[in-house]
Amino acid sequence: MNDDRGRPPFLAGFWSLVVGGLALVVVISALEPIVQQRDCPNYGGSGNASAFADPAWDLYLPLLAFGWVSAVAVEQILPVTRRHRAWAVRAATALVLVVVGACCLVVSLGTVCR
Repeated sequence: MNDDRGRPPFLAGFWSLVVGGLALVVVISALEPIVQQRDCPNYGGSGNASAFADPAWDLYLPLLAFGWVSAVAVEQILPVTRRHRAWAVRAATALVLVVVGACCLVVSLGTVCR
C-alpha cells in the first residue's frame, strides 16, 4: 500500500501559536507598558493604576490573550492538523506553550501597578 501522507510540515499545528505570539508581542511593544513597579503612577501610595497609557488595555490585553489561546485550541482540532501521527503530542505541546506564553506576557503586565 502506498502512504501519500508523508512527513508533516514543521509548523503543522503551530501556526496560530507562532503568528499569534508574534502579534501579541508586537502589540505589547507598541503599547510601551510600565514594566517596573517603581515607574508606576501609584508607587509609594495606595490604589490601583494601569501599566498602560490607556487603562482600557487592562481589559483588551487579556481578551487578546484569550483569543490567542482559543485560536491555538481551534487549530489543534482541525482535520488537517489531526491527520498526523504525533497529533496528540503536538497539540499538548502547543496548548502548554500558549498558556504559559499568555500568562507570562499578560499576567506580569496586569499586576505590575497593583
